[in-house]
Amino acid sequence: MKVTQIRNATLVVAYAGTRFLIDPMLAPKESMPGFAGTANAHLRNPTVALPVPMAQIVDVDAVIVTHTHTDHWDQTAAEVLPADVPMFVQHFSDKALISGAGYVSLEDGAVHHVDGKAFSDVRVLTGNPEFNGVKLRKVPGQHGSDMALQFAYDGLLEVCGVIFSHPDEKTLYLAGDTVWNDHVAANIATYRPDVIILNAGDAQIPGLGNIIMNAEEVRAVCEAAPSATIIASHFEAVNHGVATRSALRAYLETQQLSDRVLIPEDGETCTL
Repeated sequence: MKVTQIRNATLVVAYAGTRFLIDPMLAPKESMPGFAGTANAHLRNPTVALPVPMAQIVDVDAVIVTHTHTDHWDQTAAEVLPADVPMFVQHFSDKALISGAGYVSLEDGAVHHVDGKAFSDVRVLTGNPEFNGVKLRKVPGQHGSDMALQFAYDGLLEVCGVIFSHPDEKTLYLAGDTVWNDHVAANIATYRPDVIILNAGDAQIPGLGNIIMNAEEVRAVCEAAPSATIIASHFEAVNHGVATRSALRAYLETQQLSDRVLIPEDGETCTL
């Protein structure tokens, strides 16, 4: 497989001959406000530009949206993706939103739609669908601690991860926007993935802590999956992500885990 880091959590995963676009945030640099109530909310999103041409990003066979926060599904994605591209989402609520080319605006928090556009092939991951022979299994995650979910569920909402499997490929676990918890531990124990993609940029809500993984949680995943190769994503592109790639590299060096974790730059491809 080949995993290309685009920006933030946006990836292109080439797996068993099929190209999947993951969590497309495709807006121009600084075209959206920061997430209100989060760290560094004065910064505008995305904080960096796309590293490759749009035509290269959208040249895929299918799209997977793990959840519809604006840094995973935005207005530009709704505008530029072909209306007939197969799309996979976590549940029927997200299907209804995306089918109508809907997105949540950061300007007013309301749902908007691209005029005259509807996506014709939006599929729900429930039931473990196959696509071009690739089995896609929806697995749980949690977008923050138990306390964070209790206090801010309406903002954090539900998220999912995805297990990719195919007879000719290594098993891939796309964890999505989750912290380290029993869900992630169980997913690793059940599916024994060979490759794990973690969103590890330590996005922060003041008073509620991190809502995606931090460096210590990356170490916990390494310990739970000692034979897996880890890819760390979701860095240096949105206002509330406080971790940097260089800081994670330095931490992993102290833990003697540098050989276990790949931290690609935007536009970089990892071949596994």
